[in-house]
Amino acid sequence: MEWDLPKPFVIEIVVAPSAIDEYDHANNAEYLRWIEQVSWAHSESLGLSLSRYRELDRGMAVHRHELDYLAPAFEGDRLRLATWIIDVEGRLTLTRRFQLIRPSDGRTLLRARTRFACIELSSGRPRRLPEEYRRIYGEVAVADTP
Repeated sequence: MEWDLPKPFVIEIVVAPSAIDEYDHANNAEYLRWIEQVSWAHSESLGLSLSRYRELDRGMAVHRHELDYLAPAFEGDRLRLATWIIDVEGRLTLTRRFQLIRPSDGRTLLRARTRFACIELSSGRPRRLPEEYRRIYGEVAVADTP
């Protein structure tokens, strides 16, 4: 499989019948759900679970999504979705990239980017990234390439 960046964190997705829309392919909203799924799975693998976020009263909220839909996915397709942290801005934000591939034909179905802003969970207000987040996310960050 040809990933855009090195050292991806990858999950497998099987396109369920409930993901299919009136055009007989996976609805674009499903791609966004999958992005959320892989983001949480990656964070949890790094020890930054929802419970840890709550303990620190800090969470990463979506500030901006950019999704480029390149090809459709169909019911039963087995897909692999990768994510990378490409930027941990020291004060408030981090950015992830994503790539969705269908291994059966090697086709990239989606490329995406999400910028997250750190918020205080109890108030919803922007706050500095805790040192723990900067350190852990920063350790796995990779250089972005066009």
